[in-house]
Amino acid sequence: MGISRQNRVEVKSMLTAISSKPSRSGQVHTFSALDNAVTPHTVHVIFYYPRSPFKSFDLDSVRIPLSELLSMYPPVIGRVNKTQEGILEVKCNDAGLRVLKAKVSVGIDEWLRSADGHEESDLTAWEDMPEDPSTWSPFRMQINEFEGGGVAIGLSCPHMHADATTLTVLLKSWTEAQRRQCITQPPSFFPMPYNLTDTDAVNSDRDSFSKPIAGPVSTKTATATFRFSGSAFTRCINEHSIHEISPKATPFDVFAALFWTRVALVKDKSDRVCLCVDFRRLLSNPLPYGFFGNALNFSSLEMANVVEVAIGHVARLLNEHVSSLNVEKIRSGLKRARSQEKMYGKDLTIVNMEHMIVEGEPLMYQAVFEEGVKPMHVSYRIGNDGGEGVIMVIPSPEKGFGRTVSVTLPEEEMSKLLSDQEILRLEPEVILKGVK
Repeated sequence: MGISRQNRVEVKSMLTAISSKPSRSGQVHTFSALDNAVTPHTVHVIFYYPRSPFKSFDLDSVRIPLSELLSMYPPVIGRVNKTQEGILEVKCNDAGLRVLKAKVSVGIDEWLRSADGHEESDLTAWEDMPEDPSTWSPFRMQINEFEGGGVAIGLSCPHMHADATTLTVLLKSWTEAQRRQCITQPPSFFPMPYNLTDTDAVNSDRDSFSKPIAGPVSTKTATATFRFSGSAFTRCINEHSIHEISPKATPFDVFAALFWTRVALVKDKSDRVCLCVDFRRLLSNPLPYGFFGNALNFSSLEMANVVEVAIGHVARLLNEHVSSLNVEKIRSGLKRARSQEKMYGKDLTIVNMEHMIVEGEPLMYQAVFEEGVKPMHVSYRIGNDGGEGVIMVIPSPEKGFGRTVSVTLPEEEMSKLLSDQEILRLEPEVILKGVK
């Protein structure tokens, strides 16, 4: 708690939201091998609304729906316990969700224009897990009220507990509970299918997930967010004749190819990337969106001299790689993940969030507390990533082919990327710049 850097975000209070119903006695939530593999990382999601969806969080009309929702999510309000064998698990003891309330001394538009990625982290609450985690709250929410109206709701948790999809569904479900609507993506706590967890049956494939290029680094990073319209996608497709080379190229393929090649130019390397894809809907028996935990495939993708390769060919490589993911490859990825120190940023990491689009509507922009007031922006951040950088291609507020691309790089590289003419000629709106 306390006052943040530059005094623009000040936490005013903290309370604990509890569930409306007790959890089943002795209930425990265990971690999967994939959960354990992403242990070094944290997940942070921030939903920006143009006006506050509630007059006061202290009112029962706001807290009661949240409490009712939390009764559906025992692991969110539980506490980490270490067994006698030293294995971490979540004891579902209804200890509650930490909720912080903060004031921001500028308006929401000014914030999006002037804040950098480090300052944006002040909108989320985080505290590293202590030696004794029995009273530590792994999930935290921070409600930030801006001058002149507007609110940002930040959710954070250890990546070991959940991925970005889980946090998105949790917040969206709260908005549905608030409006007394049916929870469209209820949580599912069933373990991962056996055909994925039976990793002993997987043949070793060491070449498909090479050792990272870079070792541990402590480079100071910066973040910037590029918002592209649907017309920018069409312009990029036409100017680079992408559909002549890759007729099935998606907005993810195109924007990921664009940024991979431009970042590689800045770095003077990065012929290899780590590709992160959610596999909930890729299985023959798809997992529900409410699947609680982590459902991510990490795989390595390489293209020699990628800087000199036409964007259309890079987009085709990405498209073919994602399209080829099947149970066998996903299971291989889960096995290899066990040996990785960090999953994000040891190689340049590209995160695909296309799965968030459901029937043409991005899930995050369905998080509506009051009719007609959608989030104006949603930020996603991965904490404790390696020094090579992370590129996240995220659905945009507008339906269609527009995308938001969030990039985290070492500061010197970000400064160069922000002046890259191949990106700027598509006229993106650049917000939350990593370099002023």
